[in-house]
Amino acid sequence: MTKVRMVAAQGAIALIVLMGVGPQALAADPAQRYIAQDQGTVEASSPWQIRVRALGVKTNDSGYVGGIAGSNLSYSDTVTPEFDISYFFTENIAAELILATTYANVDGTGAIGALGNVGKVWILPPTLTLQYHITHFGAFRPYVGAGLNYTVFYNQSVGSADALHVKNTFGAALQVGFDYMVDRHWGVNVDVKKLFLEPDFTVKVAGADLKGKAKLDPWLIGAGVTYRF
Repeated sequence: MTKVRMVAAQGAIALIVLMGVGPQALAADPAQRYIAQDQGTVEASSPWQIRVRALGVKTNDSGYVGGIAGSNLSYSDTVTPEFDISYFFTENIAAELILATTYANVDGTGAIGALGNVGKVWILPPTLTLQYHITHFGAFRPYVGAGLNYTVFYNQSVGSADALHVKNTFGAALQVGFDYMVDRHWGVNVDVKKLFLEPDFTVKVAGADLKGKAKLDPWLIGAGVTYRF
């Protein structure tokens, strides 16, 4: 009987120790604070996130010069570095601002194919999107987004044209992509955006002042690294 009481007392003491130590031990373990066991999702402590991507810019070769039937335009495709900043209002809702710059060579085709390279413009297209992130797939986090783009055309130079001016313009943006989080801070990202971008331009060729529209409508295809603070 005495032995049974001793074993019971030892068990009670052990239980009291575990009850006292257990919560502190869990609180001291960073993984327990950031991993939701029920869904296996990685949850970061900060609403801020940044990404660095390699961005491929694929334009739609379309446009025209007013008053010249059968005129068309084409534009060079490029690859450029891109940086973006995201702010998470909740684990599902975020806003993203992308920052990148690239250039496009503008070539005449169709009825104005003889012009060849009309000119070159540099493009700065800051784009703000509102995103919905799906958080039910663990470390794999797909998202969709939509937003607004304002594109600035700068350092415009001429080729066969005497003068070229592409006007800054607003456009809509659609987005789909995913992050795969390696841990609570680092992940890899794949992202695709479609910009609806059709700026007006003026051009002078052989002394004639002409107007037109450049239907760029580019795809922005990116892959890179995610860091969540």
